[in-house]
Amino acid sequence: MTAALSISLPVAPSGGEDRLLSPSELEAALRDIGARRYHNLHPFHRLLHDGKLNKDQVRAWALNRYYYQAMIPVKDAAVLARMPDAALRRVWRQRIVDHDGDHEGDGGIERWLKLAEGVGFDRAYVLSTRGILSATRFSVEAYVHFVAERSLLEAIASSLTEMFSPTIISERVAGMLKNYDFITKETLAYFDKRLTQAPRDADFALDYVTQHATTPALQRQAMDALTFKCNVLWTQLDALYFAYVAPGMIPPDAWRPGEGLVEGAA
Repeated sequence: MTAALSISLPVAPSGGEDRLLSPSELEAALRDIGARRYHNLHPFHRLLHDGKLNKDQVRAWALNRYYYQAMIPVKDAAVLARMPDAALRRVWRQRIVDHDGDHEGDGGIERWLKLAEGVGFDRAYVLSTRGILSATRFSVEAYVHFVAERSLLEAIASSLTEMFSPTIISERVAGMLKNYDFITKETLAYFDKRLTQAPRDADFALDYVTQHATTPALQRQAMDALTFKCNVLWTQLDALYFAYVAPGMIPPDAWRPGEGLVEGAA
């Protein structure tokens, strides 16, 4: 991985920093962050969902998103290594199993590879990560560094974007099946399990955060961590938008249409 980035979190807004929020108030504040900052609001997602992207632009999304998916168990292993409590580790390690699988050919990463293959990519090219955008790599690795270096509370709070993922998954799957004739239910099989895995994980993380953010300062750290994670996801779509949509300035080392595809893929 690249060297750790210096992360600058946003200044806390007024209202939540000088008093202790109740658990329900803290949950509401965390959900408000998602309502304002989650990447279902990003123009690239709207184009993807509404069928406004061409096949190569969808391919660019699938290729770059693979790196994020592949690094999720790396991120979760970094969180796991910091947990002193065996009961907590037993719960958290399920996240790694969900993505790595119990055996060869199983798990979320494998299903994302099937998605990438479904839009025409050669598996070896995807696995190489050669064509991903630098901004994708920087954003994802900044997230891994964040969970390894910040407090355990912040690391767990940063995962709370999973509270909002069922909405974006439902929009994405319905929109892509409706609007792209090269997309099938099999192509999007990755998302089937996430509709149950993500809420399960979010419920656990939310319970942990509301129990352990016991001071105004700790509550602010949790909110800032979730904001940071929303920025990680948003930045990846920024990079895709400016490279492949408008103005179409693909960086020198990034994937270009026609590269890394199975022979005959249109």
